[in-house]
Amino acid sequence: MNNNLALECRNITKTFGRVYANKNCSLDVKKGEILAILGENGSGKTTLMNMVAGIYFPDSGKIFVNGQEVLIRSPKDAFEQKIGMIHQHFKLVDVFSAVENIALGVDDGNKYKLSNITKKVIEITQRYGFIIDPEKKIYDMSVSEKQTVEIIKVLYRGADILILDEPTAVLTPQETEKLFAVLRRMREDGKSIIIITHKMHEVLSISDRVAVLRKGEHVSTVNTAETNETELTEMMMGEKISLDITRSEPVNSVPRLEVKNITSFNEEGRKVLDDISFTAYSGEILGIAGIAGSGQRELLESIAGLHNLAEGEITYFDPITNNIENLRDKTPLQIRDLGVRLSFVPEDRLGMGLVGNMDIIDNMMLRSYTKGKSAFLERKEPKDLADKIIKDLNVATPGATTPVRQLSGGNVQKVLVGREIASSPSVLMAAYPVRGLDVNASYTIYNLLNEQKVSGVAVIFVGEDLDVLLELCDRILVINSGKITGIVDGRTAKKEEIGLLMVKSTETEGEEK
Repeated sequence: MNNNLALECRNITKTFGRVYANKNCSLDVKKGEILAILGENGSGKTTLMNMVAGIYFPDSGKIFVNGQEVLIRSPKDAFEQKIGMIHQHFKLVDVFSAVENIALGVDDGNKYKLSNITKKVIEITQRYGFIIDPEKKIYDMSVSEKQTVEIIKVLYRGADILILDEPTAVLTPQETEKLFAVLRRMREDGKSIIIITHKMHEVLSISDRVAVLRKGEHVSTVNTAETNETELTEMMMGEKISLDITRSEPVNSVPRLEVKNITSFNEEGRKVLDDISFTAYSGEILGIAGIAGSGQRELLESIAGLHNLAEGEITYFDPITNNIENLRDKTPLQIRDLGVRLSFVPEDRLGMGLVGNMDIIDNMMLRSYTKGKSAFLERKEPKDLADKIIKDLNVATPGATTPVRQLSGGNVQKVLVGREIASSPSVLMAAYPVRGLDVNASYTIYNLLNEQKVSGVAVIFVGEDLDVLLELCDRILVINSGKITGIVDGRTAKKEEIGLLMVKSTETEGEEK
């Protein structure tokens, strides 16, 4: 037995019904190292780590901690083995302070005294370089502060093995660097850290080794210093994949959509859009960057007629009729029929745009049934479209008559995005179109968006990955707290510049370049 191993998984298998989530999966984590786990969507990364964290129990296989075989049947068992997992969706009580959340559920045999707990929390923050106010309420915290609380929470419980699931998904580049600095200090202190991520450049910058999973099986574990992005992608996909985003120069660009001084409030009366102005041009991709919840969703929904405006104008220049249309006067159906399409991919993919109990063909018909010429629905065109999307985007499904709810999240997403692109819009708004997709499918979507741009469509793209925004977009609009903090050139801007704009004070309105 190797005494340098903190954790070892041997021949772990887990099935859900007849589907293998993990099959004879074996990997190990050394003491004092950062291991990245990489794999396409549905490759079993999170399922495997959920078994280590006690959320699932393996059907077969063994788990060893510090060389000893252990049974982990619950998160409590995992904590007893000094294993802690930080999930994508934080499990915090909003009305409690940081220190109260950290102390929740801990029974160490000592009398509960908040001042003693606070002292221990401060010791942990100083040891690893965290920046957090122990007395601050969760509802007043930024995303990165909440994540810090979650990490301190598992350290407070004595975790020596930390699992982080997509830890940088909603962080700015500056916040990501701070997190990585903390993780490196924890590694130096002997902690073993496992990171599940889709972001290849982060894998290469933070990890010591990379474990690659494909279709539930462990393909290989390699030293990070001895590999590269292309090799890792080929291991993930099992074939050579082109990771180039083709960005053409805009040609014959004319204004297609003009947003002027729009302001909007949510149901609680909070201002979610604050004096937003910009122009989207035909034949270009306008990116929108911002920390999650900065108003991206409300902005696109306002253009699509789904969100009421308090002030401002949205003007559409129709390329077919040459008419100038005021979209504030239009219903969502009228806006859609003009050629302004919204493909929004929220976390709940079935919450907008698709009906889970309907099959893929019927979901295609949702966009066209009002144009029928008789009382009977015509299914040939929707079927042809469904078959084309399944083929072009490699949708994993038994067939076009499969109910959408039976598809994986990533495949649901392909159906949603593919349907909107296939509608030949003149303005296409794509929000988080690759969220949760594997590398190959993501690049397919990027190139489809660029094809739309080349054909003269004005594309508005909301993304989470700044590297992709910089590679794909012609201009990038940065939004913070519902207000534009800047519009930059996608070809010359730096990631750090966009990161600063994402957290910039919005006292001064950004000007369009």
